[in-house]
Amino acid sequence: MMIHRIIVFVLVFFSNTFFAQSVFDKYENQEDVSTILVNKKMFSLLSNVNTNDKETQQYINLIKKLDDLKVFVTSNNKKSSDMKADADNYSKTAGLNELMRLNEGGKIVKIYVKPGASESEVKELLLFMDGAGKEESVLMSITGAIDLNEISVLTDKMKLPGGAELKKLGKK
Repeated sequence: MMIHRIIVFVLVFFSNTFFAQSVFDKYENQEDVSTILVNKKMFSLLSNVNTNDKETQQYINLIKKLDDLKVFVTSNNKKSSDMKADADNYSKTAGLNELMRLNEGGKIVKIYVKPGASESEVKELLLFMDGAGKEESVLMSITGAIDLNEISVLTDKMKLPGGAELKKLGKK
């Protein structure tokens, strides 16, 4: 009887660990939250485009290495506050390092990363831009093999919210 309890506990624990949704997925279907979700399959499809344009080729090379992109945007102060708390908690529990913090006219931007294979590559990038009630708040999570020197190409081509802030990161 005891062995059955242990087996059930182990199965429940590991199934939650391996199949758990992202802490940010709860924002996906909420009212007042705009969502952009792109998975590895879509990135694979996009990377099959043939081009002679250098900038487009750079973009294609970047997206080939991505696994996931999640962007959540809201003007709702309560949901913005929840996103901020979730981003702060996730950055601590996922072992992310703060890469950059920017305070520009009351708009606070924080960028966290999980180190990758090289100094300019990261496994995960988390951006939270607090609109401070004046502008939209943005929560963005990107996973894969991300080259920080090329990240602004992704945000420019996809016209992502928070792209201007990531462009500043590429310059540093």
